[in-house]
Amino acid sequence: MAAEKYDLISLGSGEAGKFLAWTYAGVQGKRCAVIEKQWIGGSCPNVACLPSKSFVHSASVVHETRAAASYGLAGSVRTEDLRADIAAVRDRKAEMVRGLVELHLGKFRDNKVDLIMGTGEFVGPKTIRVDGGRLLTADKIVVCTGSRALLDPAVPGLVEAKPLTHVTILNMQRLPPHLIVLGGGYVGLEFAQAFRRFGSQVTVVERHEHVLAREDDDVAEALSAALSDEGVRLVTSARVDRVEGECGSSGGVRLVVGSEVVEGTHLLAAVGRVPNTAGIGLKAAGIRTTPSGHVEVDEQLRTSVDGVFAVGDCAGSPHFTHVAYDDFRVVYSALTGSPRPGGTAGRQVPSTLFTSPELAQVGLREREARARGVGYRIAKVPMAAFLRSRTLGEGQTRGFAKVLVEADGDKILGFTALGPSAGELLPVVQLAMKLGVRYQEIADLIITHPTVCEGLTVLFSSVPPRGA
Repeated sequence: MAAEKYDLISLGSGEAGKFLAWTYAGVQGKRCAVIEKQWIGGSCPNVACLPSKSFVHSASVVHETRAAASYGLAGSVRTEDLRADIAAVRDRKAEMVRGLVELHLGKFRDNKVDLIMGTGEFVGPKTIRVDGGRLLTADKIVVCTGSRALLDPAVPGLVEAKPLTHVTILNMQRLPPHLIVLGGGYVGLEFAQAFRRFGSQVTVVERHEHVLAREDDDVAEALSAALSDEGVRLVTSARVDRVEGECGSSGGVRLVVGSEVVEGTHLLAAVGRVPNTAGIGLKAAGIRTTPSGHVEVDEQLRTSVDGVFAVGDCAGSPHFTHVAYDDFRVVYSALTGSPRPGGTAGRQVPSTLFTSPELAQVGLREREARARGVGYRIAKVPMAAFLRSRTLGEGQTRGFAKVLVEADGDKILGFTALGPSAGELLPVVQLAMKLGVRYQEIADLIITHPTVCEGLTVLFSSVPPRGA
């Protein structure tokens, strides 16, 4: 069978791969194809970022409605009659996903990119076979196969317990009476709070000393307190010896943690991710992988094979859609003959955790600065100093914001905010960091009152002078 020839093929339709194909075809006029085995547009619009945030928003509405009296609706809403219909929440999410899929199909049509549904596997250098039949080749190939939830076989009984993942929990027919969340990271905490607000009992089991192990102690402690106040039970420093039972079965599931047994009806595994690089023929293509199973890439995201790139989760990039989009920009620059200086080295990696309060972070954390021996000055103000938070309702003033500034200079090293709409505060700070301007430039801004961003002037005006 003769191979069909393209200028570029993306194996996988995730963020970076689809934008590379759309742009290389639409702007450069190249013949491009995307091979996708399941989710058109990748996991983000189908089973990850956007669907999970749909769940988080539904849970927030339920939570706010229960507090109706505090907003002046006393006598209008009987909060004791409220219950979450998880099937309706799921259907709302599914309707959103359908719209996103249609949007993606339109982009493929508009840019004249061939979307080939099926499982692709390398059968030789720059040659991919789809579902064992159709043969494709291209001058440039992008590996964009993403990652999946880790079910650690080293934990006895975990795989056999058939736990929920971030994908399957979005399709539940009934609300779990007691959800155990294994892992206190971003995925685990977002779902923990959402399902507690829907009405489930929730227990989070985390092996580290506190949830969000990478974050500073004050951040983890403040968020833990907020979750605990809502009834989420946190079990930390917990090494799981074994898992018993089966998720959703009549007998439920049990986690044996030392001398303690944590019992529930359902189990969500949220302890990490593994790259989808097995079974796609990388060895046949001469593409090297790392000991962790990721595709080995350099700072321009080039693999060990000339003309083949890898992007997103499967290449070991930070697991954020916005980082995958930047991977697209790095590779596209290389494809068009103007490689970005430094490629992925030293780029900003902002993050937002969509709990309530919301957590936003960019640059150095305090613990990282201390570990690297980086001197810094710090300003920290309570979220109540962000005056908009006082207008939003009970509990919205909890949290804080802090900024790290050079000890002997005025450049911003890092920023963290825990509070309402914290993620919306990031772009202002990021731009100042990228341009290397003095922190005083933010302190001197005239920011609309009363917006959440206005609090940035309070924070940056609080930075202590050098030598203080």
